[in-house]
Amino acid sequence: AINANSGKMLRKAVVGAPRGQRALWMLNVQVGTKAISPLMCAIETGALDAGKAIIVDLLTIRADRDRYYYGNDILFERHPDIIRRLCIDAPALLPVLLDGLIWRSRITEKGRRRVNYYIKYLVVDAEGEFSPAIEWITDNRDPKIVCH
Repeated sequence: AINANSGKMLRKAVVGAPRGQRALWMLNVQVGTKAISPLMCAIETGALDAGKAIIVDLLTIRADRDRYYYGNDILFERHPDIIRRLCIDAPALLPVLLDGLIWRSRITEKGRRRVNYYIKYLVVDAEGEFSPAIEWITDNRDPKIVCH
């Protein structure tokens, strides 16, 4: 699916993945003794349609009776430099990632809609220090991304 740069083929490939394993299927594949990331492969090879499909799928909130599934945490744990990599190799995917970090309620009350912004990893890193993500976005010098 990545070699063909097909989001449709990628979605078909992961449709049977259990909800708890779905994100791992797109972020960590064992090939012999090496662990590779299909997302990084898509970004590095310029397969932007496949990369977009992976990001959208990872950042889609799913649920079953027991819990919610959202690939935000595992994405930033596996690739803490995802913002930098997108700025360098696939800037067209940055708005897709940023859109996926927003949840909008489908219900409006008095003309207002609840919104959650999942920006933890844009502000702090895994050690609790200031994240370099904002610096990477600033270094990219794209005002549309900064205002996004």
